[in-house]
This record gives sequence, structure tokens and C-alpha cells, in this order.
Amino acid sequence: VLVAVATMRLCPLVRAQPLCRTRTVRTGKVFNVIQKVDGDILRSSSTRIYLIKHPCKENIALYLGKQLFFTRDNFESSLLPFAIPTSLQVGVPQVTSAHFIGSSLLLVVNQKVYIYNYEDSSWNVSLGIKHPVSHISGDTCCYVETIFCVNIGNLIFAYLHGDQISHTNIYISTTGGYSFKKYTHEKQEELLGVLGGIYHLHSVSEVGLLVIDGEKAMLKYSYHPLNRSFGLAFDYNGTLDILISPGQRGVLILWSERTLLFSHNSGQLFDSVWVYDGPYDIYPSVFESGITIHNVAANENELAVLTKDDRLYYGSLGVLSSSIIKFPDQPIWSEEAAMVFLETGMLKILTPLPDTAFQAFDFQKCLVNIQEILMNPDLQIAKCKIEFLDGEFVGKMHTIDMHSKLELSANLIPRPGTSLIPLVMVSNPHSLGLQAYYYENGNTLDGNVQYKLDIYLKQQQHWGRTDPDFTSSLKRATISSLTVDVANKEISCVDIKPLSTLISVGCDLDKKIVVQNKITACAKGILDPVALQDNYTYIIEKESYDPKFQGQKATKDLVVHYSYQQLGCPGLIYYDTPWKPVVELWQGDIFQELVEAEYVLLEVNGLFTYTYALTAAEAHCRSQPQNWSTVMKDSGAPFSWNRENYVSCHDPENTAPLQWPNVKYQILGGQTKNALAFDQRNGIYTFFISIVDPYYSYCHLETVFSIYVHGAYPQPMVNQEMGVVGIMVAILLCVWLIYIIPKMFETEKGQRIKRFGAKLCGRCTRLCRC
Repeated sequence: VLVAVATMRLCPLVRAQPLCRTRTVRTGKVFNVIQKVDGDILRSSSTRIYLIKHPCKENIALYLGKQLFFTRDNFESSLLPFAIPTSLQVGVPQVTSAHFIGSSLLLVVNQKVYIYNYEDSSWNVSLGIKHPVSHISGDTCCYVETIFCVNIGNLIFAYLHGDQISHTNIYISTTGGYSFKKYTHEKQEELLGVLGGIYHLHSVSEVGLLVIDGEKAMLKYSYHPLNRSFGLAFDYNGTLDILISPGQRGVLILWSERTLLFSHNSGQLFDSVWVYDGPYDIYPSVFESGITIHNVAANENELAVLTKDDRLYYGSLGVLSSSIIKFPDQPIWSEEAAMVFLETGMLKILTPLPDTAFQAFDFQKCLVNIQEILMNPDLQIAKCKIEFLDGEFVGKMHTIDMHSKLELSANLIPRPGTSLIPLVMVSNPHSLGLQAYYYENGNTLDGNVQYKLDIYLKQQQHWGRTDPDFTSSLKRATISSLTVDVANKEISCVDIKPLSTLISVGCDLDKKIVVQNKITACAKGILDPVALQDNYTYIIEKESYDPKFQGQKATKDLVVHYSYQQLGCPGLIYYDTPWKPVVELWQGDIFQELVEAEYVLLEVNGLFTYTYALTAAEAHCRSQPQNWSTVMKDSGAPFSWNRENYVSCHDPENTAPLQWPNVKYQILGGQTKNALAFDQRNGIYTFFISIVDPYYSYCHLETVFSIYVHGAYPQPMVNQEMGVVGIMVAILLCVWLIYIIPKMFETEKGQRIKRFGAKLCGRCTRLCRC
């Protein structure tokens, strides 16, 4: 009986365990060091509190409330309110939005964008914005794992929140916010309603407009194929804020005081988050539950909600549905409270505290151990069915280049007597397709069944299973992420987070091209490799090159310094034989294949003593082909012909007419047999080569190589026409002399010449005998 009574008395003590233990950060004040604010104190005009963390640097963050606080140590010290220099003359500084990009913090202050570089503590004003803006957002999130962090974009958008779509001014920046230019959304005038927000959705690399019409909202996208329609319309209450979950999985959270919506596919579909107030009090939405949201925090698979009636809710971002449950009560709410997940299962509630004696604020921190709270039996949380979930691909960035594929695998172990339903998802199915196989893979040492999940990935266009209107443009590189999760995962699986990895459908940086060089001028004794390495120079005649690459003769000879370290010994080419290089594709130190794709060549010193074997007509062009002159005219620079600006003359969609069929066709490789033909000139040629076929690789495959052209005899000093005339004159002179000489000998003068010749011959004969 005594044991039973003691147990009953202990139970309330266990259940009364506090939600979190608070501590106050107070530093630098015990030494009575007086710090003063230098500048105009920034203040927020919003009633909501935001804690904005740097996407890559975990200790850098901005508290955006009535006061602003910028921290470099995760609020582990007392801080002065964040201020802007008085010299910028912003008046009474009201901040409406903030965004991190690289080493800069962008702030919208009094409807202008300012840049604070926290590395050198400098301020700048963004250029190019001519109309008021109130919100700033962008595609600058990083993919953060335990061993790396990758920036995947630098697009920044600025706009006036809540303005009419038909005439709103939207600005875009690709310079990290230092300069903006006006951005016009496709068919912008057709979008009716009020602009609720514009966001660059990192998961599909597309711009989405949050369109609000009455009591409905939806997302409008800019790029194919999502630009053909809106996202599914959904109900909302109040002004919506958007929260992008880290991990680049296409997870979006929209919230207001009475709304909490969740999307797993970058906003194409939104679902309400269910609310569990107790075992028997279940509501399908925040609005129906009657709670009023104060602040929201999320990480890769967790969600926390702090309400204005001093309640904390916790939930998981499930694949099929999401829900939140009410945690035990504890007075933790204040108007200045903000939340952030420090790591999986660890939530921090931060509240700034003013000091009557100092301008620097202290910070009250309340750390919530989620796993410990979930063990409370009053919550009646089911045990996690997963014992193990892992994959070698986690924490790595993978690349799928054009026509490539990727194979990944994951291992799962369920609790005995339970079964799991694994799900494999990609955030950008319009670009990246997958196929997965799930099967038993032996047993663990304690007898549990072990399962394996094999995942095969390649570009959606190459699976052959989708409608062409579903896929995105094959030419454009994209970013996607792969997520492996369990569909029927319990909320207690705090430590079993989804396996997520970033996949770049784009350039494989290990790829390079090499021009085959089997027979060199050094091997045949024409050039000396020792001399080539000793600051070797050669001269290009002024009649043979044009420094502007237009085929015009120069005014003086050119002295060229040969780089043996970069070029090696030149390949040997006979001038009178049509030639094209043999191009090899390498990945690191491993040979992949011979390149059959289309490519272009340009002599780097401006030599034009070569031509092309085919004309546009002989290459069977449908339209007028590009050449170096047109490309350099459009780009304003040489060596700028690449896969991004190449337009094939064989493309049926190219409508440029074939006006000059006899112009030389300057593209080699591909479906034609085009080649180079050299003039009668011996010497070194250094070529720049670029793969221009947009469907061969996402990389700019370029390199420089050299050849030595030999076998050309020196050209005669006189031209051919003058030589023919000279020969004809000589023949006619000989015929005339044959006719006239016998006639001359018959005259008296001729006889005297004849006798003189006889005497001269006789004297020569006697002299020879002597």
C-alpha cells in the first residue's frame, strides 16, 4: 500500500515536468562596459515576429521584431539593437522584409533595399529600383547537410506586397541585390486579384506568384511546363506568410494567425495541417480548432507552432498528411517570442529582454527537448516503427549530366512485427525521373528483417513514359532533390528524419574534352621540343591574320610566343588534305568516348588561311547557319560561341530563311562531313574548340590545341597569269628567230658574219691543240 501511495504521489511530479528550462544570456555587463547604438535603430512595421537564419552559417541570424538584432554567435551574447548609419538618411527606419544572400543581409527599409555586408560591416544602397517595394525574397537557400553547404542560386526579387497584379512593379537582381532591373511576369496583365507574394521556388527553379482572389489563393508559375496552369486553389484566412523548409525538398508552409497550410510539391497542391488538442479533440484545420498562431518554425521534417494563448504545438511534415499535437502547458509566450529548430528534436524559443541600465538587450532562451516531451504517457504517442533508415547518398551532392543516369540505395529496418511503406520522391519531377525497387535483403544479428531500396534516376525526358508537355526544357539545367521517407511514420520518430540529397541535373565538372594528338611535329623532326620549351616564338605574316577575326589583312607581322606547357607539341597536318580534329571526352582521368557532337573552331591569333569544305547548301541547311562573324556581332566578343547561343540550321523550328546558300558552313561534327582545308602556307595554328551541341552536355566543353601544317611549297614570286604570258612570248620569239636567222645569212652582211665566225672557230681549234 505504501509503495502504491508513493507511486501515485510520484506520477504528478513526473507529469509536471517542465516543457523547457529557461536561461538568460547576459554578457559584457558585469564589467560595466557601456555600449551605445551608433546610427538609427531599425524597427519592424509588422506585428509578427521572424527569426531569419543564414541558410549556410548556423550561428548567423537576424531577429526581426519590434527591435532588430543581428547575431554572429546564435544569440549567445547581449546585443545592441540593429541600426543603420545616420549618413544614409533613411529618416525613421521601418523594416518590412529581410533576406540573407552570401555574406550580405538585404533589408527593405522605408520601401528601399539596403545591403549590409556583415564581413566588413559596410552598408550600400541597391540600384535600379525606381518604385516603392516592401518585400524581398529569393532563391539563395543552401542545401545543408552535416559535411557541406551548397549555394544553389542568387536570384533576388523585390516588390510591393499587396499591390494589384495588373500594375505591380517587380524587380529582379542577379548581382546579390546590389542592382535590380524591372521584371515582367509572363501574361502579367491577365492575372487578376491581389499580389500576395512572389517567391523563387528553389525546388523547381521557377518563379511562383501567390495570387489571392477573394477567399481563394493559388500559385502561378513562370516556366514551362507549370506556366500552363495555376496551382490548385485553396482557402486561407489573413495575410499569408511563406516558410520554405530547409533541405530543398519542395516543402512550402503558408501560415497566418488562423491558417496553416502545407505543400510537398512546391505549391501545386496545399493541404491543411490537422490539429490534435487531445486524444479526442481532433480538428482538420487550424481555423476550425480556434487557435491563433503567433509564430511558426520548421526544419526538414518537423513543425512547431506557438499560439497567442501560450500553447506550443509540435508535429511532423508527413508525406501523406501533416498534423500537430499540443504539448504540456508552460508559460513561455510573449509578444516578442520567436522560435527556431537548432537541430533535429531540439527547439529554441527566444525572447529579447530589455535592460534598464544598458542599451544592450539580454536574451531568454527556452530549449525544448522534443524526444523527452514525446515520452510523456499523457500524450499517448505511438512508438516509432522504424529502427533504422540510412543511405550512403545522404550528405553528398550528385550530378546527372545529359544522357547520364544515377543509381542510389537505402537500407530500412522496421521494428519486429511491423511493416513500413517507403516512399521515394523528387522535388522536380518535370526534369528528374525515377524508378525504385524495394525488397528483403537478409536479417540483422538479432533476427530483424532488413530491407533495401534501390533507386534509379535519369532525366524525365529519357524515360519515355511522359507526355512531352509534362517535361521541362531539356536544354536547361535544373536542380532537384531526392527524398526517401516512410509514409506511415509516427510522430515519435524524431531521430528518423527523411533521407535527402541534392541532385544537379546539369554540368558534371569532371568532364573535359581533349583533341587527339597521335602524330606530332616533334616526332617527325620538324620541330624541336627543347626549342619549343625555351620561350619559342614564331611570326605570322600580316597578310595571313586579322586581330579582329574578320578576315582582313593586318598592318604588321605578329610575333607569337608559343606556350608549350599548355599546348605541348603541335599535331602534324598535311596542308592539301581535308582535316578535322578527333575530339575525345574524358571524365577526370578516364576516357569516355569520341565526341560526335557539333563543334566549332577558331584560330586564336586571327589566322584566316584556311576555309571549310562545305557550304550551307552542301550541308543541307534548312535555314541560314550561324558563323563566327554573326556570333561575335551578337555577343560583342570572340570565342563566345557555345551551347547556349547555338542555333542549328537543321532545326525545323528555326525559321531564318536560307538567303545565302553558298556561304561557308563553319560547324564541324554532327550529321555533316565538314572539314577544314588549309591554304598553301606552312606553320603553327592554335585553335579554340567549343562543343556547341546543346543536347550533348550541360557543360561548356572548351579547350585550346595546336597543329603544324606542312607540305606547302613556297609560292612563286610572280603570279600565274604573268608566267603564262612570258612563256607564250618566249615561244613566239624562238619561232621568229628560226625563220629570220637563215634569211640573214644570205645577205652580204650575213656572209661577213659567217666568215668571221669561221676564222674565230679556227683560232679556237688551234688554241685548244696547244
